[in-house]
Amino acid sequence: MKHFTRLFTEHPASVGETYTGHMRSALRYAGLFTRCAAAAAVHSVLPFLFQSTASDLLFKIHAEMSARRSAAGQPPGPAQTRATGAGAA
Repeated sequence: MKHFTRLFTEHPASVGETYTGHMRSALRYAGLFTRCAAAAAVHSVLPFLFQSTASDLLFKIHAEMSARRSAAGQPPGPAQTRATGAGAA
């Protein structure tokens, strides 16, 4: 049973969150990604609408996630490493 519980708590704890706190954050991001997808879908048909909405939201999400990783003492994510060249051998 302890192993089963750890499946739900190990990752949230590694980013300084409880299971329920992590679930709230993940669901919030899911909502933001849904908004991005909806804006991009509308923009694909009506290009004069939502011209920067999806990209603006993605930049916001990236900034928030990067700040959360940093606050939790986590190294930069793979996208940050590729973008900055950090960690290159």
